[in-house]
Amino acid sequence: MLLSDFERIFEPLWGMTGSRWRVPQRRTEFPPFNVWVSDDRAVITTELPGLNPQDIDVSVIGKIVTLKGCRNSEELKNNDTYHRRERWYGSFNKSIELPFNIESNKVSANFGRGILTVTLPRAEAEKPKKIEIKSE
Repeated sequence: MLLSDFERIFEPLWGMTGSRWRVPQRRTEFPPFNVWVSDDRAVITTELPGLNPQDIDVSVIGKIVTLKGCRNSEELKNNDTYHRRERWYGSFNKSIELPFNIESNKVSANFGRGILTVTLPRAEAEKPKKIEIKSE
């Protein structure tokens, strides 16, 4: 087997190009989420540079939070051509299941400096309740 055959076979798996190896990168669905959970809420943050709030749709059903949107590609002018094109564009649709139901009418979302923060209050029926013990 020739080196070029070896490179062609393993390039999709290991990111090998030419005769240079690159460290494989972990791939995830776009956009990547950070999620924090407490007894009374969950908070999701994600980076969405280049989007406007009207380009983003957040929805909640039960325990499932869905984020949808679209980032359009940059328009080239006149006879311009790309020398290098690495930025992602297109539609995205990502859902995540939380460990508890959400009070959907109390969800809030803020978008600033390209970062979306969604606060998802835990449904009252799902919150832990302290039971008072009475003595006889």
